[in-house]
Amino acid sequence: MKKILIANRGEIANRIIKSCKILGHKSVAVYSDADKNSKHVRLSNESYYVGPSKAQESYLSYNKILDVATKAKVDAIHPGFGFLSENDTFAQEVINRGITWIG
Repeated sequence: MKKILIANRGEIANRIIKSCKILGHKSVAVYSDADKNSKHVRLSNESYYVGPSKAQESYLSYNKILDVATKAKVDAIHPGFGFLSENDTFAQEVINRGITWIG
């Protein structure tokens, strides 16, 4: 794996980004309006906007996350905790697209 999309925010994303750096992987962050200046956006190698502050319109919109994954040409997606981490439809769609599911 060379590039991992973190489909989460805040401390969870920060920890995953730190692990990516230690392991030599590039990280891709996603962010909403509320998080555009957040630490995880600054720490990641790349960051992409996924929508308004409301989680249902950004972090929980797996089609937007998958669009970013395609655009950023990631090898894997790490959902973190909450949000999409327990969404089996999202996990299966990630796998169907040939992207590695970490979680």
